[in-house]
Amino acid sequence: MKRRSAILVLEDGRTFHGEAYGSVGETFGEAVFNTGMTGYQETLTDPSYHRQVVVQTAPHIGNTGVNGEDDESDRIWVAGYVVRDPARIGSNWRATGGLEDRLATEGVVGISGVDTRALTRHLRERGAMRVGVSSVETDPRALLARVRQSSQMVGADLSAEVTTAKPYVVAAEGEHRYTVAALDLGIKRNVPRRLAARGVTTHVLPAGSTIDDLLATGADAVFFSPGPGDPATADGPVALAREVLRRRVPLFGICFGSQILGRALGFGTYKLGYGHRGINQPVLDRATGKVEVTSHNHGFAVAWPGREQELGAAEVPEPGRRPGLVVPDQVIETEFGGVQVSHVCLNDNVVEGLRAKDVPAFTVQYHPEAAAGPHDADYLFDRFAELIEGRTDA
Repeated sequence: MKRRSAILVLEDGRTFHGEAYGSVGETFGEAVFNTGMTGYQETLTDPSYHRQVVVQTAPHIGNTGVNGEDDESDRIWVAGYVVRDPARIGSNWRATGGLEDRLATEGVVGISGVDTRALTRHLRERGAMRVGVSSVETDPRALLARVRQSSQMVGADLSAEVTTAKPYVVAAEGEHRYTVAALDLGIKRNVPRRLAARGVTTHVLPAGSTIDDLLATGADAVFFSPGPGDPATADGPVALAREVLRRRVPLFGICFGSQILGRALGFGTYKLGYGHRGINQPVLDRATGKVEVTSHNHGFAVAWPGREQELGAAEVPEPGRRPGLVVPDQVIETEFGGVQVSHVCLNDNVVEGLRAKDVPAFTVQYHPEAAAGPHDADYLFDRFAELIEGRTDA
């Protein structure tokens, strides 16, 4: 099949030529790379990728097609898709269609035949930046001008664009044990599934919900979901998290939810140079001393006191240089009592989790609910259930 020519132009002018993949057209977003070898369908349907153009570092994409079971939401959220070598034929017993057909049906503009290794190295050296992909524009300079006029991720408040329009319930599997109110900031389907497997009924609520909305569900605990955008803009969810903490309702936050809780506890957030995205990130759990291989999708992180100069908002670490470790076992006193760093990324020492010592709350920056995996961190849902049990027994 002869494909239409396409171009990819980064904000700094770097240009890549390739062929149209998916829908023919033009799109803009933040260029980020994902290092996962599997799970492209879960990546595409993850709301946290809203307004991002995803570069797959794995060279061969689409070989297992798509199916009706592995979506993490009801649509594809990526702004654009960049691959090197798309599969000509998808082959898997679960497949119900081809990846390119799905992209075209949902209007997702992509580009194939790109040297994704060179593109990824460029983003690692220069940082995530705005990008345009077009199969209708042939002049890179014209596309570059539009790229530089497009929206940036810093300052982007996106939760309202991805949240559920109305509440819904995911019932517990087997015997019902607890009820959780989940604030949908861009939740993935596998979160309530993992809770349901532990006897938890989850009430998923819109991002604009109030404390009364959450408690009206009869919730034993509250969950703040992952999602897209800049956590510095999420003042509403931060205020809600503070209300939950004041009432001492057990609280668990993942990814964007972790950043929200970090802000509620009084910490700042900052933008990572190029972010963490993939399913092979090593994280140290300080409670057990074990290293987990984990799934990540975040471009922002919680700033730990004393590291502000080291972790500037626009910093891209020099090759081979690792930021200093946070102080081991350091406890920071906040309005809600002591807080410790519970998890640390071993690639760059970014804070990957927080644990409150005096209120029932903890977070992780990565994804224990990860589909298609890995599942090293699935135990965190057990910790959440144990936290709830401790409060309900009190």
